[in-house]
Amino acid sequence: MITLKGKVHYVGVNDRIKTLFEGLWPLPYGVTYNSYLIADEKVALIDTVDANYFDLFLDKIKEVIGDRPIDYLIINHMEPDHSGSIRLLRQFYPELTVVTNKKALEMVKGYYGTASSSKVIDEGDTLELGHHVLRFHMIPMVHWPETMVSYDLTDHIVFSGDAFGCFGALNGTPLDYQMDPTIYWSEMERYYSNIVGKYGSPVQRALQKLKDLEIDMICATHGPVWTGENVPRVISVYDRLSRYATEEGVVIAYGSMYGNTQQAAEAVAEELSREGIRKVVLHDVARTNHSFILADIFRYKGIILCAPTYNASIFPQMEMLMSEIEMRGIKDRYLSYFGSFSWACHSVKRLAAFSEKVGFEVVGNPVEMKQGLMPDTRKACEALARAMADRLKMDRQPA
Repeated sequence: MITLKGKVHYVGVNDRIKTLFEGLWPLPYGVTYNSYLIADEKVALIDTVDANYFDLFLDKIKEVIGDRPIDYLIINHMEPDHSGSIRLLRQFYPELTVVTNKKALEMVKGYYGTASSSKVIDEGDTLELGHHVLRFHMIPMVHWPETMVSYDLTDHIVFSGDAFGCFGALNGTPLDYQMDPTIYWSEMERYYSNIVGKYGSPVQRALQKLKDLEIDMICATHGPVWTGENVPRVISVYDRLSRYATEEGVVIAYGSMYGNTQQAAEAVAEELSREGIRKVVLHDVARTNHSFILADIFRYKGIILCAPTYNASIFPQMEMLMSEIEMRGIKDRYLSYFGSFSWACHSVKRLAAFSEKVGFEVVGNPVEMKQGLMPDTRKACEALARAMADRLKMDRQPA
């Protein structure tokens, strides 16, 4: 039994088998499906877990409450990795009442066929469990339209759904002060960039709604339980990322079929370093999963995209990355780009169209490299790098 505080218990599970989250994003450290149980005069279960782990989930619940019934199942978020055990749970606890908002209840019907024994709640409604009182706040589009949080007025705990979540299974404990949480900070940024990244404005509205709450503990549906000084740190990470705020640095994302475009990308990186830009990251779009590239794009102000022409357009993995950037509504970046070709240059045209669509500030003169990296092309690439370095330096605060 893992007790978080008083009558509040952790009954989530680790998934160390899944390799791709949502079939897309690598999980080098696994992932959790977090669920929480308040064993008060009334028993409230907050969210469930992936149905593949139901047997373990049920064992954890029974370890806490024995043969007691579950009175309320509170659904903060309806994605199947959190709602997947609802149908099975009803078989063991047929009298439980589902407590959620109207939009979520419609999804319960859509996914699981029934929403009997339910209580529909709205913004600011409360639920008394005995010692504990829960109050509900709607945070739509963080990152689904039905999403809400449950705030424990008694112990000042926010059960936040996917908000403030991160990748990474837990090693022995969910509590941040009983572990080394180092890996979870970068996994939080990668999680946000890929899962929540499109919804910066809704995240900002949610943070405004929650800013006056006294929060001693954040219990998200993925990752550790955050306490103490880590609570404001977690909130600050989500605040920074949802404002698309950045630090000085450059992401160079390139595609290369025969190594020539890579050589040009390396030349750009070398010149950036000579110009005093310390944080320069190169990613091969065909070999690095885009979740890591997108996390760096959320982190750094400068982006340099370079790719060869392919089938009278552009290297397919670069096309995919551009779509992913556009999809997330990323703002306020500096963009430079160049393209390579053997006999007909189309990649630069495609990159130019992308730059107009996303509205980034274009820095330097785009470069077209015909066939190999010749001295004149290297000079043009270095000039592009200097233009990016100069633009970044203009933002530096005076000493």
